[in-house]
Amino acid sequence: MPEGKRTSLVKPTSKTPFHIDFDWWQKNERDWHVYLRSLLCAEHQQVFASMEEGQTIDWVDPLTAEVKPVDGVQNTLMTHCAKQPDFLTEQTALVEAVFRLFLTNGNLPMSSEELGARLNRPAMTILRTLTAGRVYKGIRPVGG
Repeated sequence: MPEGKRTSLVKPTSKTPFHIDFDWWQKNERDWHVYLRSLLCAEHQQVFASMEEGQTIDWVDPLTAEVKPVDGVQNTLMTHCAKQPDFLTEQTALVEAVFRLFLTNGNLPMSSEELGARLNRPAMTILRTLTAGRVYKGIRPVGG
């Protein structure tokens, strides 16, 4: 199958769950650690400047109490930087806003309806953007 083609024949709907597919970043030679570091607040950019990439820590999902290994940078984004008032604003571009929302919720799958409700943006616009044929920032349907 050609690179970039969807493996599912089912067209996503407004109820289809999406998430960040970090395998996509690796397959497309994207250095997601560099990108995640760029999202850190100024304080944590200094903290992580001398730390090795890819260090994982255990993160406890607040809803399910499930313990998951997460990247240290991602955890810092989720527990501190994402809580800063300027991390996710009304002016944040749509795809960037969706990506940041997934980071702040531990990459738990959400449908375009849920994303729209959380971001105060039209669910159908989100769905059309995420299913337009190009994968943006690794955001894909779960299992897609």
